[in-house]
Amino acid sequence: MSTSWEDLVSTALVGADRRSASPGEVLEHAAVEVVRARAGRRTHPDRPPAPAMEETRPLASRAAGDRLARMLGGDQARLLPEWLEAAAAIGVRVPAHLIPGLLDLGARDRSIRSHLGALTGARGRWLAELNSSWRYLLAEAADLPSGDVWEFGTSGDRRVYLTALRATAPGQARELLEQGWEKETPEDRAAFVLVLSERLGMDDEPFLEAALDDRRREVRQAAADLLTRLPESRLARRMAGRAARLLVADGGGLRADPPKACDSTMERDGVRPRPPAGTAQRGWWLQQVIARTPLTFWTGHLGRSPEDVVQSKIGDWAREVAMGWTRAAILQHDPRWARALFEVEPLTDLLAVLPPEEQSARAAELVARHPVDGQMIMMLGGVARPWGPRLARAVLKKIVETSGTQPWNAGELIRLAGERLDPAMHGHVQEIPELAATLRFRHDMSKELS
Repeated sequence: MSTSWEDLVSTALVGADRRSASPGEVLEHAAVEVVRARAGRRTHPDRPPAPAMEETRPLASRAAGDRLARMLGGDQARLLPEWLEAAAAIGVRVPAHLIPGLLDLGARDRSIRSHLGALTGARGRWLAELNSSWRYLLAEAADLPSGDVWEFGTSGDRRVYLTALRATAPGQARELLEQGWEKETPEDRAAFVLVLSERLGMDDEPFLEAALDDRRREVRQAAADLLTRLPESRLARRMAGRAARLLVADGGGLRADPPKACDSTMERDGVRPRPPAGTAQRGWWLQQVIARTPLTFWTGHLGRSPEDVVQSKIGDWAREVAMGWTRAAILQHDPRWARALFEVEPLTDLLAVLPPEEQSARAAELVARHPVDGQMIMMLGGVARPWGPRLARAVLKKIVETSGTQPWNAGELIRLAGERLDPAMHGHVQEIPELAATLRFRHDMSKELS
């Protein structure tokens, strides 16, 4: 039988017996193909690759490396992001033999990539140059570089450099970006605009206003998001002008009249003309205009407090208006509007706008009042760890109440609690063995990475 990967997949799909092969042969040839693919590319006999640069980070402890190997093998795999975050924070790198497994995982899971650039060190970058599946690593940040990195570094290193400069000299960082803006790749332009979110101010407004004309949609959207956070920006004033006509007070309630068209000026300001599947076109435009209107505008325009505004009856288009305000509260990081909207609908993204202590307290109230369901699990997943004592008590009580009647829901709640409770509680939850084991695992992990 042919042993190309495509032929092996085809044989597995149609059945080994139809290709005059035994299942054992198919698996054997598949194993050979996997090993061959992982062996890397064939080098030119006269030009072997240059050696990796010297490592600058110390190696993680043997105990920490052993635990990482266990997690990559499937033991408490859900805790891997926490291990990576903690290891990156203390400035270590992973053992070399674990780098391929991490890079394979990062190729499938974008959420863990942000720490891999630093944790895999010079060896990781060397490997990424040799394997196209791992090349994503070159766009991730490594340790803070020095010298001429802005001119010659990878996109990840340049982003680190610009971020560090933005923290100490925001104007200088913006000017550096402006100087070579037209020469940057579309991907880098989108990433660099987001760097300006730190220490954002009206000095950045002219640059961001100009970025609304960029060829790349991601750049335009990022610029519009940042301008939304500046109530005095030209974009914010244009959006407020539109919003004043689209949503007005009507007796004790509100009346919405969505846009009848999405013109080129609205598109330039970040309003996307084509709605998602199942969404009314005019409602989609209304939602986006409200999302980019300064929240401070509504209290003056409607003559009501945020709490009264979100409780007002709207009638038609009420859902689109509420979604617009929710998006605005998240974009503009407005805790008061987030609280008011959370009282109406407890969305996870609104919790993230609130301080961690308040997130935990509000989540505890919901856990105490509501049965365990998918919405509760999603909401709890947005509460920063470690959960506060009040939320911890509420969740533990709910686990005990649910275990006998809804073991499937209790199981998911136990797994989530294992990731978010203070690991020092491992000795106080012995009546829930799975939870105790996870917390003990995290407790030992933390000690190894301290």
